[in-house]
Amino acid sequence: MIGDMIAKIRKEKNMTKTELANATGINIGHLTHIEKGERNPSHKALRNICKALDIPYQQLMYTYDKELNEDQEKYGMVEHISYNKVLAVDNINSFIDCPSSAPSASLAIKVPDDAMDNLFPKNTYVFIEFNSPLNNKDIGLFSINGEIVIRKFFFKKGKFTLKAQNKSFKDIAITDSDDFYIIGKVLT
Repeated sequence: MIGDMIAKIRKEKNMTKTELANATGINIGHLTHIEKGERNPSHKALRNICKALDIPYQQLMYTYDKELNEDQEKYGMVEHISYNKVLAVDNINSFIDCPSSAPSASLAIKVPDDAMDNLFPKNTYVFIEFNSPLNNKDIGLFSINGEIVIRKFFFKKGKFTLKAQNKSFKDIAITDSDDFYIIGKVLT
């Protein structure tokens, strides 16, 4: 997945592989293997790539050991993983214990509503793994047009839909005009 992200960002920044190789000192053949997912960059190489692409290092680091499955590739999951945004936290109450069942948790977030009421009641904490690619029916933390929501993720026929467990919440059908990012996976 990290190679897919590097290739995506490089193309968005209108940079050729040769330009990125020259800016980082990484052999173009090695860079090609990285972008194809055949090799992972070393941490030092990743820092150099991020510096050359003018993006934060940590956001890509979250994708380091993740792999996309066939469905995730087919539905363009990599297009919705944020690489230049971080979650803004308005209030920090304290630390909470991270259970051993959530070893890849990046943070705990308080559930803001009762959309997922039977699974995650309002004001309880869920553990989030940042920038994790989601499978169909995974529960995730999303940014949709500036609003942060926790919902079940569905993809079918090239379309993404976010569904609440509580039937009083409407499904959110993601369109091409939506500003949509997958922040992370809710660990259960």
